[in-house]
Amino acid sequence: MSINQVNDWPWSDILTVLGFLLFLFLLRMGSSLLINRIFREKGSIQKAAFSLINWVVFNGVLLFVIFYFSDAAWLLYPLFTIGQVDITLFLIIIAVLIITFAYRLSKILNEHLLPFFFERHHLDKGIQFTMERVVHYVIMVVAVLVSLTTVGIDLSALTVFAGVLGVGIGFGMQNIASNFISGLILLFERPIKVGDRVLIDDVIGDVEKISMRATVVRTLENEHIIIPNSYFLEEKVVNRSFSDPRLRLTIPIGVAYGSDAQEVKEILLHVAQLSKQNNTIVLDAPKPFVNFKGFGDSSLAFELFVWISDPKEVIRMKSELNFSIYEQLNENGIEIPFPQRDLHIKSAPESFMEVRQEDS
Repeated sequence: MSINQVNDWPWSDILTVLGFLLFLFLLRMGSSLLINRIFREKGSIQKAAFSLINWVVFNGVLLFVIFYFSDAAWLLYPLFTIGQVDITLFLIIIAVLIITFAYRLSKILNEHLLPFFFERHHLDKGIQFTMERVVHYVIMVVAVLVSLTTVGIDLSALTVFAGVLGVGIGFGMQNIASNFISGLILLFERPIKVGDRVLIDDVIGDVEKISMRATVVRTLENEHIIIPNSYFLEEKVVNRSFSDPRLRLTIPIGVAYGSDAQEVKEILLHVAQLSKQNNTIVLDAPKPFVNFKGFGDSSLAFELFVWISDPKEVIRMKSELNFSIYEQLNENGIEIPFPQRDLHIKSAPESFMEVRQEDS
């Protein structure tokens, strides 16, 4: 490489870029010190400020390119044409900045600022998720529309495209459109919401996420089921957390014939009282109740009804009640029988009777 070629390098531009990168580095360090000084406690506002500064730093290069090379021919060179609009690198950078800023703004609102509002108004998890999704979609849609307008694309031209898309959705994408509309209904009507415990085809799970097409349910085995949104509006779904989170547990018990039924009743009510003392989720009202269900083949059938305030504790509470019932019945000498069958022989072959006589 000759000295003349080195001298032809745009040293002023190179030094300007290096100086701007140094400025971004100093800005990041200085802003960190300033934010830590203003917000001594690490909270949501501090995190939101850091997130915004990070966006400015990481997108500062694009901002620098726009302002410093605004008159450069390569920045304004048309790459392709949409309608009558020439799309240049300058317009693409502007659109990228708008969309990335909108995404960062949505993230800041949902992760750092809206939780203050949720906590202050004591909103449940389902409403929080709905508001987060609505805020995100509104911000992103507005950002896309603004970026298209900035690029120079006439939005009125999109009306024809929207009409064609609507016809395509109506005829060729009925399933997707159905799940999309069902997702909107689930978010606003809220027959189920994030955090609810549901029973679907004898599978118990918690609703973790409601998106525009499908709902994610996490089972007790930590398996995730992806269910189309339309399923929740078209099929029967048991929602244990819909309006009243209280749930009645039914514990079946069988005791041997000859047991004192009143004593069994007192033991079961005592078990319910012990459970109330050890678990705050066991309710006093409605009161525990013992149901003498009837006379089984080999036992007297009872049921213990206990109400709890948290449907997510069903399995644990049933297990604890069964342990306690078994222990109390054993302490009081009440037998829990196993199934028995009596066999009566009315007649037998003569050969069988002869063998019996020889053995005797």
